[in-house]
Amino acid sequence: MKIAIVCYPTFGGSGVVATELGLELAHRGHEVHFITYRQPVRLALLNSNVHYHEVNVPEYPLFHYQPYELALSSKLVDMVKLYKIEVLHVHYAIPHAYAGYMAKQMLKEQGIDIPMVTTLHGTDITLVGNHPNYKTAVSFSINHSDVVTAVSQDLKEETYRLFDINKEIHVIPNFIELEKSRNESHIDCQRSVMAQKEERIITHISNFRKVKRIPDVVKIFYKIQQKIPAKLMMVGDGPERVKAEYLCEELGISDKVIFFGNSNEIDSILAYSDLFLLPSETESFGLAALEAMAWSVPVISSNSGGLPEVNEEGVSGYLANVGDIDTMANRAIAILDNNETLAAFKENALTVAKKFDIAQILPQYESLYQNALKS
Repeated sequence: MKIAIVCYPTFGGSGVVATELGLELAHRGHEVHFITYRQPVRLALLNSNVHYHEVNVPEYPLFHYQPYELALSSKLVDMVKLYKIEVLHVHYAIPHAYAGYMAKQMLKEQGIDIPMVTTLHGTDITLVGNHPNYKTAVSFSINHSDVVTAVSQDLKEETYRLFDINKEIHVIPNFIELEKSRNESHIDCQRSVMAQKEERIITHISNFRKVKRIPDVVKIFYKIQQKIPAKLMMVGDGPERVKAEYLCEELGISDKVIFFGNSNEIDSILAYSDLFLLPSETESFGLAALEAMAWSVPVISSNSGGLPEVNEEGVSGYLANVGDIDTMANRAIAILDNNETLAAFKENALTVAKKFDIAQILPQYESLYQNALKS
């Protein structure tokens, strides 16, 4: 098949998932065209089955905000015609599904009927999409998609709750490429760079937005390190980072916390991590937790959103109510305090992660593409 993928080319989960999906589809022989305003961060290597087309938005003084949706829909039309693309797969309801719908209508007038698959990832529904200014357009875009998927059962239910949707939503979870993720030949850094031999390594990875409850991460670690020698690896960047750095100073633990910012060495960090913290207000899925589990890292997380679908209580880690710092810290200590317990949780984390290997997930997307083409 010839498949166009539209996504945000950023460090965020939806962009990463879309890029990895496209690369694996290309690996399986499909021709994949990424169409976005910048080359996706995970799209490091192009091959004969992978193509990237940049969407250029011309500057024009009449527009206070440059019309990206208009440029994107026009680009989609041109690329579909030029490369005989058969399926559009757009990630994020807005603006991508909206632009995809406009492209479909323009193509239809030229005798080309192309199906559009829309994947809902989370904030496009629960945060941005639910804003009164966008809600009508989001409902319209979802209802006029040929196929709709959501990355968790929880997100599917939230979509039906928040919007007037008359389409069936298929749940296809996010995935991990286990073989690629655990290729230890790519691990360059040494454990000693991050912590002493006797110290446990605890990690958090996110975009440091308020929903991630970054102060909770610091406070949980503060309680852990009072009982167990440990270091905290904070990977990512965003509006809550400065607040977290000040909090570390106030608690007197700045020497035990490393802020990496946005890093391309995530695998290197996770390879040596002993525990992953994700106390988010909500997560549509919890891709960062899954990436940690793929490196045999148990997870302490909130029980909100799609996290219980990823982090199995008492198996790959523990769940607690949002904001329950004491419970999260106590359960973290219970895992870390005993080498045998930690080893068991590490093994279990990898076992659970295998359920989300891309080899298990990709055929579900291929089946939906085929059904969309037939209908």
